[in-house]
Amino acid sequence: MVRSLRNESVDATLLRGLAPVIRADCRLLVLGSFPSVASLRAQQYYAHPRNQFWPIVGDLLGLDLPSLPYAERVEAVLQRGLGIWDVYAHCRREGSLDSAITDELPNDLAGLVAGLAMLRLIAHNGGESARAMRLTRSLGPQVCRLPSTSPANASWSLERKRAAWREAFVAAQLING
Repeated sequence: MVRSLRNESVDATLLRGLAPVIRADCRLLVLGSFPSVASLRAQQYYAHPRNQFWPIVGDLLGLDLPSLPYAERVEAVLQRGLGIWDVYAHCRREGSLDSAITDELPNDLAGLVAGLAMLRLIAHNGGESARAMRLTRSLGPQVCRLPSTSPANASWSLERKRAAWREAFVAAQLING
């Protein structure tokens, strides 16, 4: 009898994501897929030291976000109209790669967005998050897909990522064009 390797493997533990970083005056909501292992351990969004989220966002906002403690980073982006959350509330995954996500359960994006009267743009951080665009396009605000800030996305240079993210920040009126 031939047995599947999939059946022999031990299922990954069900992982729980992070709470949204959001205020009612949010104009740009960045949606990742699900926190990395480093982010879950630290209980902080984009905690992997090679993730380019905080350097890109800081550069666009004119702040040295990577040098600030996490609570100050969060407060700085909230004050400027940026919110952060993920598409998935729970999933199973070995490691941090999006391609390893299984048994995913989505967050209540519709419920969150319904309470954000000033929201101008929902930006998906990478391809796995962008799989939810069918849903987010039905929620009202403009929607776009941005290149992932993950270290796994080595096909885009930092400069090219920053330029794409800049367009989203301008569209959401977080910065001037």
